[in-house]
Amino acid sequence: MNNNETSRGYPKGGVNTPKSVLPVLLEMDGWKDYQLLDMGNGQKLERYGRYTVVRPEAQAMGAPALPQAQWERADAVFSGDVDEEGAGRWRYKKQLPETWHMKYGPATYNGRFMSFRHLGVFPEQAAHWDWVQQQIKASKRQLNVLNLFGYTGLASLLPAAAGAKVTHVDASKKAIGWARENQALSGMEDLPIRWICDDAMKFVQREVRRGNTYDGIILDPPKYGRGPKGEVWDFFESMPEMMAALRQILSPNARFMILTSYAIRASFLASHALMQEYLAGLPGQIESGELAIREKAGGRLLSTSLFSRWSAPEEGKE
Repeated sequence: MNNNETSRGYPKGGVNTPKSVLPVLLEMDGWKDYQLLDMGNGQKLERYGRYTVVRPEAQAMGAPALPQAQWERADAVFSGDVDEEGAGRWRYKKQLPETWHMKYGPATYNGRFMSFRHLGVFPEQAAHWDWVQQQIKASKRQLNVLNLFGYTGLASLLPAAAGAKVTHVDASKKAIGWARENQALSGMEDLPIRWICDDAMKFVQREVRRGNTYDGIILDPPKYGRGPKGEVWDFFESMPEMMAALRQILSPNARFMILTSYAIRASFLASHALMQEYLAGLPGQIESGELAIREKAGGRLLSTSLFSRWSAPEEGKE
């Protein structure tokens, strides 16, 4: 896999105010078990392990580069709302297993065909997985990392494999079960990971009251969601309250925070400003921009999400 980063820096603020670096484009071109093969006409053709799939993609507005016959050979096609949150159904060309194994670095994980078009992994997040592992390995101590909205666990397994202690929080028991399956598949049962099924906001608020802190925080929230007891999450309404609470549980020697947003109608400038506001007074830098995947057939880039991430200065160089 090749991750590339392009950016332009805009120094702003005074002493102990994070420097702004934007816009940043983080692109990845796949790895052995994932490839964006082609896109066009509102769809994308991808390979997940040994299977090829076709899924709706609103941003694939051009024409496909590959012949139609290659698209027609896909093992599974998702039919449903173009909206990422819309349910639909999969059509299969042949009988496929319920799960199949894929790998990323030291982690092995299960793929599954989900009713909301997903397959258990968001490949564009690989740029963040690599960056977090670099932050952990560059530290001179074991970092305590919080992964909120942790889903199927790759963003918890990889930091743990790099040497961190990880707390993984998700509101879905099913997702927690899937993540623990992936932990067992990876042979990582002995790594220090806490698996917690809870509403993310309530968990963070309790951590504030307990006085617990974290050296790194990973957030990949949905646009909308519900906690185990029906708690409502709305990205635009809930994020300011979440950031205020997270600022209180960042340790004095915290190293990083990542926020990824799939609420595409917002600009990365919105999450950048939010981090600037709530992380004011910290050293280091905040970089913001887009995550994108490089298509194999035509070399085009597909934007998948927005992000903002803060990192402290290198230890010993503050």
